Amino acid sequence: MTVLATHQKKLDAYLARFRAVGILNMIDGKDFESATTFETRSPVDDSLICNVARGGASDIDEAAKAAKAAFPAWAAMPGDKRKKLLHRVADLIVERAEEIALCECWDTGQAYRFMSKAALRGAENFRFFADLAPGARDGQSLPTTEHLNVTSRSPIGPVGVITPWNTPFMLSTWKIAPALAAGCTVVHKPAEFSPLTARLLAEICKEAGLPDGVLNLVNGFGEDAGKALTEHPDIKAIAFVGESKTGSMIMKQGADTLKRCHFELGGKNPVVVFEDADLDRALDAAIFMIYSLNGERCTSSSRLLVQESVADAFEAKLVERVNRIRIGHPLDPQTELGPLIHKTHFDKVTGYFEVARSDGAHIAAGGEATGGEGWFVKPTLFTGGKPSMRIAQEEIFGPVLTTLRFKDESEALSIANDIAYGLAGYVWTNDLTRALRFSDALEAGMIWVNSENVRYLPTPFGGVKASGIGRDGGDWSFDFYMEQKNVAFALGQHKIPKLGG
Repeated sequence: MTVLATHQKKLDAYLARFRAVGILNMIDGKDFESATTFETRSPVDDSLICNVARGGASDIDEAAKAAKAAFPAWAAMPGDKRKKLLHRVADLIVERAEEIALCECWDTGQAYRFMSKAALRGAENFRFFADLAPGARDGQSLPTTEHLNVTSRSPIGPVGVITPWNTPFMLSTWKIAPALAAGCTVVHKPAEFSPLTARLLAEICKEAGLPDGVLNLVNGFGEDAGKALTEHPDIKAIAFVGESKTGSMIMKQGADTLKRCHFELGGKNPVVVFEDADLDRALDAAIFMIYSLNGERCTSSSRLLVQESVADAFEAKLVERVNRIRIGHPLDPQTELGPLIHKTHFDKVTGYFEVARSDGAHIAAGGEATGGEGWFVKPTLFTGGKPSMRIAQEEIFGPVLTTLRFKDESEALSIANDIAYGLAGYVWTNDLTRALRFSDALEAGMIWVNSENVRYLPTPFGGVKASGIGRDGGDWSFDFYMEQKNVAFALGQHKIPKLGG
């Protein structure tokens, strides 16, 4: 039996219960059906996976009430006890890593070679924030000559977490783990395109011993469940990963209740290759950061800026490599590029092929669907791009790369910054002073020099401009999920001004 056949057999066993009863919401530790359901289908062949409870305002209200009721005890639990529980969650994630990976492949179309590590990264997220839980409330001593100022932190309350359909399990843990470690309770609304692993995470947390109501799961659509969550008065904050336009809508919806918002939004990230760079390594990194994960990643290097003096040779190698990327079934370990998540997204991505032609760009590779079942698109490369073209300005969010040429450092910086987004940037040069100058002037929240995106969990993750508000990672996550308090103690008889005396 081939590895693909073995994976398919295991997947069928994992999916059997979902096919029998569907995916239910979990509120206050109990399974809940909704009045209506919706279908989740595999992008591999558009086959039905199962039905999913379609939560609405009443479900969100029940979940928010459960989170509010569970909050005082969870917030009061000593940090070392929360640490133990969250480590248990991580242990169970590792135990079910294969199930999580195979379900995610089938639900999202992501290749197994990447999803096989996604569950383990999710476990790592829980372990990292579990270890920070005992010190989450710690503050500072800030003395003056007259007062001793003592700061402390406390969890903000029940929070809403809205997660996307690309690498949904890992990104759910990236948001939920720090919220729980801080002492918040959570209502999780996952993307409707990829509900499977959100249900697995809720089950794992319950099995690990999280008290009922600490993590609640409500599936549904943004216009009903999502809107109800962002408007609910008992929800004190919203953490959202997704499109910039949706982030704007959420901010408007949460305005009446003065919701605190944390947004990780879109990107149109530049990878800038100077003539003095290690061109072979830059080529590897540029290809990996746009064509891995089907190009459906916010930090993808979707704009390739290459210095004119090396552009011809660099693009020639690029075309050759892109045409060799292996497209196939996501459960096959040899597959490098699987199908896009859904027909809606497939139509969006393929629509840019005609946009590129009309703008005057050259389609050097791909530019078409593969044909047959599923939402498969060939890895695509646009050359001859200009900074003003739509393909160089708009987030396509697929395996589509646009190349642009520049003469010198000044022009490269102008092109890189002439964009609405500012999430990530990648700079390739062996000139240290140029690397320092360029990275300082580049408008992005995260920049890697001579590297692809390599995450280190204690560092801040987030963007500027239309790419987001706030930062995840390390103590920055607690800045969002916790309130700061300062208490000033007088150290003596300092002078107090008198009025009317």
